[in-house]
This record gives sequence, structure tokens and C-alpha cells, in this order.
Amino acid sequence: MKNSSGFTLIELLIVIAIIGILATVAMPYYQGYMLRARLVEVENGMAIVRSAVSVYYQDNQFAWPDCPNLNAVRTSLGVGLGGVNRIQDISVAPADGTITSIVANVHSMVDGKTIMLKPEPGGDGSLKWAWDYGPGFPMQLKQRK
Repeated sequence: MKNSSGFTLIELLIVIAIIGILATVAMPYYQGYMLRARLVEVENGMAIVRSAVSVYYQDNQFAWPDCPNLNAVRTSLGVGLGGVNRIQDISVAPADGTITSIVANVHSMVDGKTIMLKPEPGGDGSLKWAWDYGPGFPMQLKQRK
């Protein structure tokens, strides 16, 4: 009588096939979550600028800052954003306070696209912010309202 301990070749091949199938199904989900996490980095960087713009708006008798590029945001508003490498450029429109960011280093389907934060001034001097997206931004990656 032969006493064998261990797995047969068929059993090992079945386990490897199951792992391969699971990996094939899981990879697209993983990549989608990674893309969304990188976009959250952009949105968090924009939220920092949003706070600085809100303070500027309150401190300067409801006037918007004029920041046409990232360097102006750094110098005028005092926002570093040095650790955010997913924002290629960011600006604040002096006419309405819209913060516009150009996405970089996220994924080829969103790199170069714009994400905007638009302020809606209230009657009491408060600000409500709304997300908006430039043309061609994928619908499935937009924030839910």
C-alpha cells in the first residue's frame, strides 16, 4: 500500500486555474479603484485651494483672487500643493472665483482633462461650492451629487 501525502498534479492545476480566473475578474476592479483614488488626490488638493479662496473672498470684501496659474496660487493664496503631483496646473478665475484644475499622472482617459469647483455666493456672504467637469471627462468618474 502506497501512502502518498501531498497534492496531485490535477489538484494543483485546478487551484492555479481558479486563482487565474479570480485575478482576471478582480484586476479591472482594482484598476478602477486606483484611478478613483488618484482623482481623490486631485479633489483634495482643490479642496485646499477652495478653503484659501473662501478666506480670501471673506477678507477682501467679496472679491475673488486673480490666480491664473499654480505659481500665482502659491504666492497669492499661500497654498503649497507641493505634494500633489496629480495636478498639472490650477487657476482661480477673478470674475467668478471658479477653481480650474488640469489633471495629470492619473490615467490616459483623464490626463489633460479639467475639473472645476464653482462657488455659489449666498446672500449672507457664505459660499457653496459645486463640482463641474470639462468636456470629455468620463461620466463614470464624476462625483455623485
